[in-house]
Amino acid sequence: MNGSHPATLAPEQVRELQERNPRVRLIDVRTPGEFAGAHIPGSYNVPLDLLREHRRELSAEHDDPVVLVCRSGMRADQARALVAGSGLERISVLRGGINEWERVGAPLNRGTGGRWAMERQVRLVAGSVVLTSVAASAVFGPLKWVAAGIGAGLALAAVTDTCMMARLLARLPYNRADSCDAPAMLTALTDAAPAARH
Repeated sequence: MNGSHPATLAPEQVRELQERNPRVRLIDVRTPGEFAGAHIPGSYNVPLDLLREHRRELSAEHDDPVVLVCRSGMRADQARALVAGSGLERISVLRGGINEWERVGAPLNRGTGGRWAMERQVRLVAGSVVLTSVAASAVFGPLKWVAAGIGAGLALAAVTDTCMMARLLARLPYNRADSCDAPAMLTALTDAAPAARH
């Protein structure tokens, strides 16, 4: 990676970069459902799971600056590691993600019937499973170990900065686009002339 290109950019820096260079690509790595709910104008959706599946096939045909975006910055950091060998030289992560972008009042395109952010979905499912298993353990004691397993999984997710529950939830129809064209999504990241922006 080019040493003069910053690893992270604040929202203000991204907006300045967009003004200086109209070829900058904002790549949102959240699920299609999250992207449909709200996204930065002009950004492309290339979900993290799609990058994981096709990381060995990625080969950049351009040298445009790329800014990776997610809800908080964690998934975008993972995406940067996945695309490191693709030939992209100017990759940054939006520091603080969509959360920070929205906090500073930068523009967002909002869809109708927005989907919950992945972190919120994980909290709902994990909390529901723990609450249900603890309550049910009053009748059948071994169910308390389900709650312990969820707690251990969440602790492991924090330590490794990955989340198996989020990866599973990302595969649900709720989080997928009605039509997901994987090759077209990937071209937004790698092709010299990507399709029109959303």
